[in-house]
Amino acid sequence: MSATLAPPKPASLSEPSIGMPVQTAGATPFIPMPPRNFKEAGLDSGVVEALILKYLLGVGSAQGARIAEELCLPTQPVVDYLSLLKTQQIVVYVGTAHLDDFNYTLTDAGRDRARRFMLESLYVGPAPVTVEKYIEAIRAQTITTLTARKQDLENAFSDLLVSTEMFDVLGPAINSGRGMFLYGYPGNGKSSIAERITRCFGDNIYIPKCLIIDGMIMKVFDAANHEEIPRRKDSIFKADHIDDRWVQIRRPTIIVGGELTMESLEVQYNSTSKTCEAPVQLKSNCGTLVIDDFGRQRMKPIELLNRWIVPLEKRFDFLNMPNGKKVQVPFDQLIIFSTNLEPKDLCDDAFLRRIPYKINVPNPEESEFRKLFELVGPKMGFEMNAQTLAAIDYLVDAHYKKKDRPFRCCQPRDLLLQIRNRCLYTGKQLEVTSALFDYAASVYFTIM
Repeated sequence: MSATLAPPKPASLSEPSIGMPVQTAGATPFIPMPPRNFKEAGLDSGVVEALILKYLLGVGSAQGARIAEELCLPTQPVVDYLSLLKTQQIVVYVGTAHLDDFNYTLTDAGRDRARRFMLESLYVGPAPVTVEKYIEAIRAQTITTLTARKQDLENAFSDLLVSTEMFDVLGPAINSGRGMFLYGYPGNGKSSIAERITRCFGDNIYIPKCLIIDGMIMKVFDAANHEEIPRRKDSIFKADHIDDRWVQIRRPTIIVGGELTMESLEVQYNSTSKTCEAPVQLKSNCGTLVIDDFGRQRMKPIELLNRWIVPLEKRFDFLNMPNGKKVQVPFDQLIIFSTNLEPKDLCDDAFLRRIPYKINVPNPEESEFRKLFELVGPKMGFEMNAQTLAAIDYLVDAHYKKKDRPFRCCQPRDLLLQIRNRCLYTGKQLEVTSALFDYAASVYFTIM
């Protein structure tokens, strides 16, 4: 396995807070089983009715099984509820379907009711999951119970040149499940390291497509940030039959940079659709949240740090809903602050104490710098022959040692890319020469 479970910690003397992840080492993996009825799904019949009527208002008519599929709910309870709506003259039959199913459409009274539901929310889609069930899922899948070994790190960072010394520092920091600062000069791979950390665990988790909080719909699954795992719906294995309101994803790695604002850390309310979007920290639960270029956001660093100083300590967060209600949710991710600045220049001791690992990503040694050419060169189509190695010797002597220029991890890739683009433009065969390194250096290091 790519990750193993750590030994369970001693039980607390008191019950954990509702938003506080608990250690679940050795527990059965979380699988959201299909509900048999609306009660097991945690849904009020009014929520189901609103979704059914709004869906029919949009499509005109549909079979009961099709409606249940769109709402990700069990078929029989939906068909039974449609029969009840028919007796109330909210829907009518417009044709039969197989297995005692029917095609349904709205009556005039049903359309009026559906339009009133639309005024409350335009959301139509999978039925929501309760926040209590979501908290239970995060507790069962918390990142804090997973332990990455050295081999896991080597596999996750196989496409990067990372020293053993760096692994020895990164490993314990990852296993802490808390947070870390990655700092150092630009171009040495801080962002690349941060992006690959979640790979060390190598497993998948389940998240709900959306939540219902005090009657409001909040979207959680984000195709732009979550990598969905395709699922077989025709499997004969019980474990493959799950609640369709949930989606299986790889443990998320969400990266935000200079575009991060305080608004991104709060519930985003769409006044047109009257639905909510989950903040980035909730979307990254059970995974990694990378704050890239920390200190260069439009907001002051102290504002972000003050917003998260309690969540980092307590591992739960409070979200303010548009209706004024405040809800407590898990804050269960590995927070990575990647910065070119010194951490002590960005925040005070109170915050630094809550980020236990401060890891410097140094400039590469000359031997590591040369090895980077051997790593990235073949991927770009360059042959690492005697001519190429001689050209690299020339580059190091003429453009680094004589100019007292420091090595950076990104530069072998960037310089070879300059040469590749030059060769493609001139129509010549891909090759590395001293003259081409002079050209690349003249373009790349013009103001550096």
